[in-house]
Amino acid sequence: MIHKLARALTRKPKLIAFLAVLLLIPSAIGMAATKINYDLLTYLPEEMDSSQGMELLEEPFHMAATSMLIVEDMPADYTNRLLRDIQNVPGVSSAIWLSSLVGIQIPTDMIPADFREMFFSGEGTMMIIQYEQPGASEETMAAIDQIRSLCNKNCFLAGFSVALKDTKDLADREIPIYVGLAVLLALGAMLLTLESTVLPFAFLLCIGMAILYNFGTNIFLGQISYITKAIAAVLQLGVTMDYSIFLYRRYVEECAHHEDKRDAMAAAFASLSGSSLTTVAGFVALCFMRLTLGRDIGIVMAKGVVLGVLSVIFVLPSMLLLFDSKIAKHRHRELIPSMEKLNRHIVQKRGVYVAIFLLLFLPFSVAQNMTEVYYKLDQSLPRDMASIVANEKLKDEYDMASSHFILVRDDLSSQELSAMEREIQAVDGVTSLVSYHSILGSGIPDFFVPDEVRSMLKTGGWQMMMVNSEYTTATDEVANQLAELQTIVKSHDESGIITGEAALTNDLIETSAVDFKTTNYISIAAIFLIIAIVFQSLSVPVVLVAAIELAIFINLGLPHYMGQSLPFIAPICISTIQLGATVDYAILMTTRYKSERAAGRTKREAVQIALSTSTPSIIVSGMGLFAATFGVAVYSDIDIISSMCMLMARGAIISMLCVLLILPALLMLCDGLIRHTTLGMKVKTVKEEN
Repeated sequence: MIHKLARALTRKPKLIAFLAVLLLIPSAIGMAATKINYDLLTYLPEEMDSSQGMELLEEPFHMAATSMLIVEDMPADYTNRLLRDIQNVPGVSSAIWLSSLVGIQIPTDMIPADFREMFFSGEGTMMIIQYEQPGASEETMAAIDQIRSLCNKNCFLAGFSVALKDTKDLADREIPIYVGLAVLLALGAMLLTLESTVLPFAFLLCIGMAILYNFGTNIFLGQISYITKAIAAVLQLGVTMDYSIFLYRRYVEECAHHEDKRDAMAAAFASLSGSSLTTVAGFVALCFMRLTLGRDIGIVMAKGVVLGVLSVIFVLPSMLLLFDSKIAKHRHRELIPSMEKLNRHIVQKRGVYVAIFLLLFLPFSVAQNMTEVYYKLDQSLPRDMASIVANEKLKDEYDMASSHFILVRDDLSSQELSAMEREIQAVDGVTSLVSYHSILGSGIPDFFVPDEVRSMLKTGGWQMMMVNSEYTTATDEVANQLAELQTIVKSHDESGIITGEAALTNDLIETSAVDFKTTNYISIAAIFLIIAIVFQSLSVPVVLVAAIELAIFINLGLPHYMGQSLPFIAPICISTIQLGATVDYAILMTTRYKSERAAGRTKREAVQIALSTSTPSIIVSGMGLFAATFGVAVYSDIDIISSMCMLMARGAIISMLCVLLILPALLMLCDGLIRHTTLGMKVKTVKEEN
């Protein structure tokens, strides 16, 4: 069946190429219709209290996002006019300043102390702005743009939603450059490592189509994260380049056995291995994260690998046949130097490389668990960004490093509310509290409170308290503070909920700790099983996974020794991506070792042949993944994207070195075990040499 399909496809290369181009039209439409989500906190499990609290803030309170506007060195009437203008901005549900409560005619000294300390600092003042839609929505981002257009240079708009807006603007500017850098550097790597100057362009054309197919089919997901959008094209280019190279090299081999090049291509097509299964398994493992960002990245990338392989199977043969004369015309000698001398040295000094493996494994396995990670999402942004500057002002001048939103029942008695508020204000790090009850308690009559203020703080059977903290999000101090606040709230109202950026991030930390172990174990188990089935062996997967796990440990442990911190999502994703994407290097070498060993060669001969024949392909593959990701790592101003790409680039090189230097030694060391635990290898061999 495969041979018939392969023969049919290779007989109609122009038709196949035309259909491939035609499919780009619906792909472009689907890509344009797929929304991009810039708020990573929305990927938390829906059943968590903090997530449910955000839903309540959205409905019935109509305050799905919050920002604070600092106005410095401006008269009260300017701030009051600005307040009214902001209240009329589409997407803004409410905006509160002191004039909303006491008017602008009352002297500052007569304003209740709690509100004066919260809304004033030196010559500056602050207003609170609430939005109808979540911070990452188009409506809220448009509202933020309009608010900024109303402000002068003495105004600073702060808050998590504003940081999301700046993230979007920065990502939208940089992502096209990421793709351009990846293509240029991958092209450069292929021009240096392949034997034709035309061949890399044919590969990139096919991979480019696969990337567009992948992005177009994302429409069924509804939306993808900006991280997925930023790295998917780059990563798909890097990890699916291998299959193009494997197909072409097999085609060249088959040309020697077939008079008709179409028959040679059909034979190469039919012989493609299923090694892509390990890469797919690595990405599918991410789908088991409770943080659904993993599912987002996992589905898109697993789909990308599958579409990449399908494009190599169905589209690339037609392109290679169409461009065959051009490829042949522009051939040049291979620029990769001969590695024979080094390969003989590796086999001869195998004991040294086994010792290196053992010496590196323990310290780096410990170090990768000790690498510091950060969870504060705006920490990944440039420090001179407008929202970051404003957030620092809010922290330094108003003691508002974070804000918690506490939601309790509307029918709590005044005595219960007073007791709760006193206990909350006594918690270490709490700087201020605003609630409907606290406004009345400050001496402002009920009839004097405007309806928009009342509806913002008390509606739909719930009432909301805004508690400001001097502790920064994602710190131990704020985690302890939230735990204490949770105890207080639950003691007065069992249904009470605490939400806000700090509470959401705290849940993110707890979720991610479990996710790292889950995805790591699942990816190792899945890839172990695939290798065991492919090689029909119990020992081969242990050897191969051990070699790549060492590469992963080194990659994730280096930041600990270098004093660097990583964004939380990077270790979770890289541990599975690197294993799935680079274990193919080990599979390629071990496949040849197994066949040579089964043919009766000594273990030295089998490993030497496997190493020599695999080295060029492994170097091309490793350099391709490195090139596709390194440029983005260096260029990006968004640390989440930069760190992930740097880990992928570095991981490709480390995995390549581990496979070329250490795996041959492990294969020789474990040869007896492998032969006795692998089907088809219990054969008589010639006399072994040391």
